[in-house]
Amino acid sequence: MQISPIPTLSKDINEIRSKTASIVAEQIIPNEKEIYKGGDSAKSIRAEIRETVKSEKLWAPHLPEQYGGMGIGFMAHAYMNEILAWSPLSNRLFGVIAPNSGNQKVLLKYGTDEQKKKWLEPLVAGEMESAFSMTEPDSAGSDPRSIQTTAVKDGDEWVINGHKVMTSNGIRADFAIVMCRTEEETNSGEINSKMTQIIVPTDSSGFNIIRSVPIWGHTGGDHVEIKYENVRVPLENQLGARGSGHAAAQDRLGAGRVFHCMNSIGQMWRAFDLMSKRTITREVHGGLLESKQMIQGFIADSYIDIQTARLMTIHCAEVMDSEGDPRVDISAIKIYVPAAMHRVVDRAIQVYGWKGVSADLPLFGMYQGARTLRLADGPDEVHRILIAKQILKKYRDGLSWDFGI
Repeated sequence: MQISPIPTLSKDINEIRSKTASIVAEQIIPNEKEIYKGGDSAKSIRAEIRETVKSEKLWAPHLPEQYGGMGIGFMAHAYMNEILAWSPLSNRLFGVIAPNSGNQKVLLKYGTDEQKKKWLEPLVAGEMESAFSMTEPDSAGSDPRSIQTTAVKDGDEWVINGHKVMTSNGIRADFAIVMCRTEEETNSGEINSKMTQIIVPTDSSGFNIIRSVPIWGHTGGDHVEIKYENVRVPLENQLGARGSGHAAAQDRLGAGRVFHCMNSIGQMWRAFDLMSKRTITREVHGGLLESKQMIQGFIADSYIDIQTARLMTIHCAEVMDSEGDPRVDISAIKIYVPAAMHRVVDRAIQVYGWKGVSADLPLFGMYQGARTLRLADGPDEVHRILIAKQILKKYRDGLSWDFGI
């Protein structure tokens, strides 16, 4: 892993990237196979790496210092993510793993002091696990406002009924943040204001896990299908103001899309590195792969894909960091980056042949992840519609689109 200082970045961010790269390259990647085996040896290696991360003050980049995090801000975290993504093990070893990290951010912004004490602090300390429960099997995932799970007040409690699927981390979670409809259809008010997020302990009566949903054919995972059947929780488990659920979800998803894209770029970077090293060592048909024009095309096209995806994502992050309107840029990277990652990883797999689709390399997991990201955080088609609507609105208002901002 070759990580040089970026002249346009501050000394602090460059130092964070350099320290992160050292741990990922020297301690995580060489131990990936041993960690995946599990057992006492893996536990010992993980503990040693976590101690190194904490001693270098790189733990939990998404959290403020008062909660044990780095307090480095959005842009620094984004730049750190592309380094962490070289290994699928890095995020957890650096204390930032979905959905806990997203739930922590929501609790930070919307939680009361009591909720932070009861749910956030144990979550940060690793004493609890959490889940995020929004997607429903019978509602269009492309329209979160179509959610049918209801929360109805009954005295000093919310009574929740509904059917959720793909609830992340559902098996291990001690509590779930559940997106609910808290207003009836006939009530006045815009549809967005009818959604509320509510904290639900997973040991609540009526919190019924139906199954672990097989993902890409793998069973026993942590994405689960749940039925909420007359689940009762105290009114104080409501997160934020009543009706703030949609806004909270957008807060979470907007930044999350940038981080997902920076993660994708880091994975592309590693795939590119693996592919390039393979081409200068593998002999085929009387010469090294690097001498074949088709392979040279693979390298050039992958460089273009990575550089384009990276610059688009950094630009989007800069717009968000300056509190501009990032909606078009967020949708653009959400469409472009996973597709670019799919192409880059596919070329690397092709160069490696059988080994590319085996568990000997991380490429097969990257390939599946790239395809999954075209659905996660909203399908591509919805984002294309959003881009067109935002651009055409400018023209209808007598303006034109400014690519400079």
